[in-house]
Amino acid sequence: MISQNKLSLPSIIFISRWLQAPLYFGLILILAMYVYKFGIGLFHLVKVLNDLDETGMMLKVLNLIDMVMIANLIVMVMLGGYETFVSRLRLQTHPDHPEWLDEVNAGTMKIKLALSLITISSIHLLSTFIDPAETQFYDVMWQVIIHITLVGSAIAIAFTDRLMTRNHKYNTKGITR
Repeated sequence: MISQNKLSLPSIIFISRWLQAPLYFGLILILAMYVYKFGIGLFHLVKVLNDLDETGMMLKVLNLIDMVMIANLIVMVMLGGYETFVSRLRLQTHPDHPEWLDEVNAGTMKIKLALSLITISSIHLLSTFIDPAETQFYDVMWQVIIHITLVGSAIAIAFTDRLMTRNHKYNTKGITR
């Protein structure tokens, strides 16, 4: 516990992590907006279902899936970021405790976020390939380049994390390379 009459620079820096809490609250509000937009999109899909061809329906469904994936990304950032950088959530005894939260650290967060971004990018690419007439060649080219860059970045992050984890295990056991 920090003494009230002695706040040192390190303790002030440590306490400052709580400045991130409003950011996570903001993500909750953004998540609520996505739920609202998803509801409107679902209502619209049901309303025009009989008027859509298979391609149109698939594009609308992919748009809804995209919203779900972004919502998943927001939840991962909120829970994982808060747990990693602000304070423990202490949810281990909660019946709905997400299993992935037990192994959260900065490295695994980066990998999970990268994989989520790749999934979102894949959905956008699939939407583009389903209805290519709606997209110009350079837009498709840039989507593919960005997707390949995300995949390459995820592989590099996972490889780096694996190297760092392996080196950390060696160093904690007193083994040097």
